[in-house]
Amino acid sequence: MSSSAPPVLPISNSQPTAATGGAAAESGGPTATPAVRAFISNISDTVRNGLSQRRPWGELVDRTAFSKPESFSEATLRIRKNYSYFRVNYYAIIALILGVSLLTNPFSLIVLVGLLASWMFLYLFRPSDQPLVILGRTFSEFETLALLGGLTLFVVFLTNVGSVLVSALMVGVAIVCAHGAFRVPEDLFLDEQEDSQTTGFLSFFRGAATNAALASAVPSVTARV
Repeated sequence: MSSSAPPVLPISNSQPTAATGGAAAESGGPTATPAVRAFISNISDTVRNGLSQRRPWGELVDRTAFSKPESFSEATLRIRKNYSYFRVNYYAIIALILGVSLLTNPFSLIVLVGLLASWMFLYLFRPSDQPLVILGRTFSEFETLALLGGLTLFVVFLTNVGSVLVSALMVGVAIVCAHGAFRVPEDLFLDEQEDSQTTGFLSFFRGAATNAALASAVPSVTARV
């Protein structure tokens, strides 16, 4: 008589993998990356859509359309009309001036980038179920906000970052107001475009944050965004 050996059952190692995946999910590390990626992607899409609504730069610098305003009220009216039409172009000019000011002040740029990174990674994209731990001390949600708020006040008011930003904004606003006061807006068509610009570009951060929150799969990150 011949005896047959019992069949060998395959051994699965799926439990440690599942446990590892569960631990990784609980840590919140890998799941935060899609949220950050979705937030950045939505910001870039919103910027691209907003810049697509800019007016031709040739209209902005048309030398034949410039004249001196006869009164202060006329200059104010011109600024309002030109702002409604060249809104995106004006934002681009102010952003360019801010960028040049920061690039010519490397220390301010580094400090500002560090401040933005602190807000993003210590609060915005940090899972709410994981408290902030620094040097062995655990910070609550309120303490985290107070810490970041104090750091922001210190950077803005006790370093030259605030003066650089304010100076650049003042220069940008002065250029925009000067252009708006001397640019004759009679050849501009404002009725059809004003509402689309207001809803398209001014809702930049709100729209990007909302889209990122909907795209995020992590409830804690969704709540923060």
